[in-house]
Amino acid sequence: MKPIIDAHVAEPGLAVVEIAAADDETAFAVQELLAARWGIPPADRTTREPGEPGVRLRCWTCVHNSTRSTKRRASLTR
Repeated sequence: MKPIIDAHVAEPGLAVVEIAAADDETAFAVQELLAARWGIPPADRTTREPGEPGVRLRCWTCVHNSTRSTKRRASLTR
């Protein structure tokens, strides 16, 4: 995979998540779980590295987008 771009981890709360899985179906299923929790923008493809098993998928998230964080912030502003 390409190197991580500095902007994707430029401040606290930002993260890059790399999923390694046996196949596309599994990688996209894990991405769906993350999207439901963290509201990540979905990746549209996986990559295969020659000589390495399985596929890789990379997505980006911000912990401030989580359902739990949103509920916590809302409770603090009341």
